[in-house]
Amino acid sequence: MSEVATRVLARQSRSREWARQAGIVICASLFVALCARVALPLPFTPVPLTLQNFGVLVVALVLGSRRAFAVLALYVAEGVVGLPVFSPVGPGGIARIMGVTGGFLMAYPFVALLTGWIYERTSRRFGWAVLAGLAGEIVLFAGGLSWLFALTHSLSQAIRWGLYWFIFAEVIKVMLAASVASRSSRKFSEGV
Repeated sequence: MSEVATRVLARQSRSREWARQAGIVICASLFVALCARVALPLPFTPVPLTLQNFGVLVVALVLGSRRAFAVLALYVAEGVVGLPVFSPVGPGGIARIMGVTGGFLMAYPFVALLTGWIYERTSRRFGWAVLAGLAGEIVLFAGGLSWLFALTHSLSQAIRWGLYWFIFAEVIKVMLAASVASRSSRKFSEGV
């Protein structure tokens, strides 16, 4: 009887852990969606300035590579099916993925994967969080600019629309996300 009870308890424990992990992933995708609501359209580019990238970096640095990849894959899927998770600037749903910001959106799961992967293999300090965030930003802009180039057939236009106006803001987002991640790592290690 105790062997059967042990199996039942183990199965219940796995189910609870799976539900907890699913809850974390869903809540984190909602966090990114809330960050996306903070958007500033810029008159010189069709790409808006948003806090989405900050949300992606925080999720990646705090949750690690696998969960962060799941979060951002879910986030993109939510947007594709029409849920209002993307920034309020521009069309929603699949039209957003096919539009000027599609490359950035499609890169998010890979940004999260790389950023989380680098950071979880380090000492979890601010400097490492910054480096992991910068690596993620390289993937983000590679995806976004490649997509803009495919749409415009002009590398200079893609860079004008998707890079110049965002560099300063992205550095600030990386620094803020690194600060959040290093502080949360410190609190968890202290047992607070």
